[in-house]
Amino acid sequence: MILGTPLSPAAVKVMLLGSGELGKEVVIELQRLGVETIAVDRYADAPASQVAHRAHVIDMTDAKALRALVERERPHLIVPEIEALATDELVRIEADGLSTVIPTARAAHITMNRERIRRLAAEELGLPTSPYAFASSLAELQDAAACIGFPSFVKPVMSSSGKGQSRLMSTDDVAPAWEKALEAGRVREARVILEGEVKFDFEITQLTVRAADGTHFCEPIGHVQVAGDYVESWQPQAMSAAARGKARDMAAKVTGALGGFGIFGVELFVKDDDVWFSEVSPRPHDTGLVTLVSQMQSEFALHARAILGLPVSAALAAPGASAVIYGGMDAGALRFEGVAEALRVPDSELRLFGKPQSFTRRRMGVALARGAQVEDARGRAKMVADAVKPKPA
Repeated sequence: MILGTPLSPAAVKVMLLGSGELGKEVVIELQRLGVETIAVDRYADAPASQVAHRAHVIDMTDAKALRALVERERPHLIVPEIEALATDELVRIEADGLSTVIPTARAAHITMNRERIRRLAAEELGLPTSPYAFASSLAELQDAAACIGFPSFVKPVMSSSGKGQSRLMSTDDVAPAWEKALEAGRVREARVILEGEVKFDFEITQLTVRAADGTHFCEPIGHVQVAGDYVESWQPQAMSAAARGKARDMAAKVTGALGGFGIFGVELFVKDDDVWFSEVSPRPHDTGLVTLVSQMQSEFALHARAILGLPVSAALAAPGASAVIYGGMDAGALRFEGVAEALRVPDSELRLFGKPQSFTRRRMGVALARGAQVEDARGRAKMVADAVKPKPA
């Protein structure tokens, strides 16, 4: 792709659907390459909206509204950043030649739904996964739980970042989990996945970049999750050579089946030399925020370069870690005390996302640090996060 000048007839125009903190970093990287950026979200003043050339607020699950905006803006590329999208309409938009969807409209359609991606990975590609079943009613979920057993996990087929997920320990947990999944799904759909528990040593995110010159793999990212939501990540995650090879092989198979260019966050479970597929996101991954300090090119730079057809490098610069900073309260705009103290931690960085509203468990920032070893970086990142004190504005 030949790059031009933003806000001119020569501009390459990229539209982000979803404009959170990950999208903000992608916009910044695209603008460094002279790309005209358009941020879209369901609420005003989202993080990427604050730095894009233009911003729009629409219901992105509304097919007519989505098409109308694409016809108005005529972006060369559409980059989905969230799950709550009218993906059927994205398929039509791409088929009609209005824009190219990253990585492809088909990939967005498949990965935005846990049922479609699980069937692709397990039933078409034969990748090992946890035992699973799908349910469209409480009765079906109860039957599935009786078959798969406990512990097990219930997730809406359309959600992200742990929203609507429950861990089932007995039959008494099934009905509450069903209600929670319905309330928290990104799209109100009576459909859930039930997954049996896999006894793993750790989880990884295998960032995988499909670029013009082939497929590239970042060093594996380890992470800690609480209630299905990432709270800490680090790179690299130590693992056996056999497990590392299996992880890359699985990532290559699933991303190859999805096609297109860009970065994919492939989530995997690892125990000794065994690896199980969990999920895949066709975009930068929240655990990959660590790459802002650990890689020569962050996952956001890799995504921007790959979708524009430019060369990429997945090289590690130094061991790094990230720690999430939560709002800690339900409030409007926040102010943050302790920033100077936080940044006195050696080899540390900080990102405050600028979200206009806080919730107790909403990610409002991230602490980042490098170290000679992963444990050094993790300790520093936690120190940075602990020093930052969100307060009501």
